[in-house]
Amino acid sequence: MTAAALSTNRVRITARVPPAVQQKLKQAASLTGTTLNQFVIQTALREAERVIVEENVTRLSGRGMAAFLSALDHPLPPNAKLQAALQNHTARRHDQTGTLDWVPR
Repeated sequence: MTAAALSTNRVRITARVPPAVQQKLKQAASLTGTTLNQFVIQTALREAERVIVEENVTRLSGRGMAAFLSALDHPLPPNAKLQAALQNHTARRHDQTGTLDWVPR
């Protein structure tokens, strides 16, 4: 692959940090046998993946899971607000395609 092709597959990320932060990052990079850039990217990517998993995965205790599954298996009947919303939705539908007569508030 040519240098020009490689450059189109990458983007630049920059950050300005105090000298003490840079020194600490350099020290950590050195201890792991990586360059400063490699260390920052690897660490940021690992943290990004952790945050994404944490935000996308719901963890329940055994009791919580049992309660959740029970609620799915035995849903409560719709309350008055939900019934009114469904009636409003049905009344606003133009046809079976799902097109709505919607007006923003």
